[in-house]
Amino acid sequence: MKGVMYFDQAASSWPKPPAVMDAMMQCMHEFAANPGRGSHQMAVKASRILFETRKNTARLFGIRNPNDISFALNTTHALNQAIKGYVKAGDHVICTNIEHNSVRRPLEYLRATAQVELTYIPSDEQGNIRLDELKKAFQSNTTLVVVNQSSNLMGTIMPVGEIGEICRAQGVRLLVDAAQSAGILPIDVASMNIDMLAFPGHKGLLGPQGTGGLYIHPDIDLEPLLHGGTGSQSEAIHQPTVRPDRYEAGTQNTVGIAGLNEGVKFVLSETVEKIHEKEWRQTQHLMEGLLGIAGVTVLGPRLGQNKTGIVSFNISDADSSEVAFILDQSFQIAVRSGYHCTPLAHEAAGTLAKGAVRASIGYFTTDHEVEALIDAVKEIQTQYAK
Repeated sequence: MKGVMYFDQAASSWPKPPAVMDAMMQCMHEFAANPGRGSHQMAVKASRILFETRKNTARLFGIRNPNDISFALNTTHALNQAIKGYVKAGDHVICTNIEHNSVRRPLEYLRATAQVELTYIPSDEQGNIRLDELKKAFQSNTTLVVVNQSSNLMGTIMPVGEIGEICRAQGVRLLVDAAQSAGILPIDVASMNIDMLAFPGHKGLLGPQGTGGLYIHPDIDLEPLLHGGTGSQSEAIHQPTVRPDRYEAGTQNTVGIAGLNEGVKFVLSETVEKIHEKEWRQTQHLMEGLLGIAGVTVLGPRLGQNKTGIVSFNISDADSSEVAFILDQSFQIAVRSGYHCTPLAHEAAGTLAKGAVRASIGYFTTDHEVEALIDAVKEIQTQYAK
């Protein structure tokens, strides 16, 4: 939207690289056929773009076999496939108290319906957990640990590599929610001992909405979340065993995946290190500006500490939804307010009573926009101070 300063990157990145939109239009015009459902030229080209996207995504995440990546509608879809496809009745699962509802709700569903035991590792008010608390939580029936690599409320970065080492020593699988880190933080599934990785296509990977995926370790066989046509082993009664078909029933979002491919290629070209450094610099600038305003509190890691580009804050006793409304209507600044689908994280941060305003930075955020947000918050705070 013309003139809008967009600080809702944690929900969905915007704008997208021009190549993303160009690839989607080219697909619509030239080869938007059904991949894997025919041998004609258009279907073959559609299949090729899906495989190319898998290859590029595998390269980004250090995945050896691209077919160990199954496409999904979003991170929520991927997490549900991983959790409901792996966890069995009587299992014990460990997660943290700063997980998104996309982790918490499937786990609580299994606790209510399949007698699954669940332990939440507590965090401090900045979203950090103690690894000794994790080590103490393991039980004889623990089968899975689920963590996000970065909190969607506080931007806290989890020590995924160390958590992976602990899980490997315990013989327990690790599922990582990369909703706020894919394309922004380095991820190598082998060196970090990640067994399953759920990621969005429409956030840090700069692709369109309706895209995402799940990496599944080759030694893991999940019960498919969906059953149906795959274009392979059609004579069989049951879902195919071959990957990625086993987890991709139905027609895939070929147009969206063509766009995702260009988003991933953009990230590979720019490098996650460059992307994170740029976002971190602007995040520190925003935090410093907000912390210089009387009555403004900022959640999560302190100034100078490593985090992703998420800056959640409150202004005195102002309602977070009202602040977001004023920013939108009076200043043309888009942020998100409320509880951000993570009430336990708000409990840890001490903001459960009123939620928070969340401003999130992306690769295309400008320094001018950061300054404009700081100035707007100053003006709003002045009105509340009267």
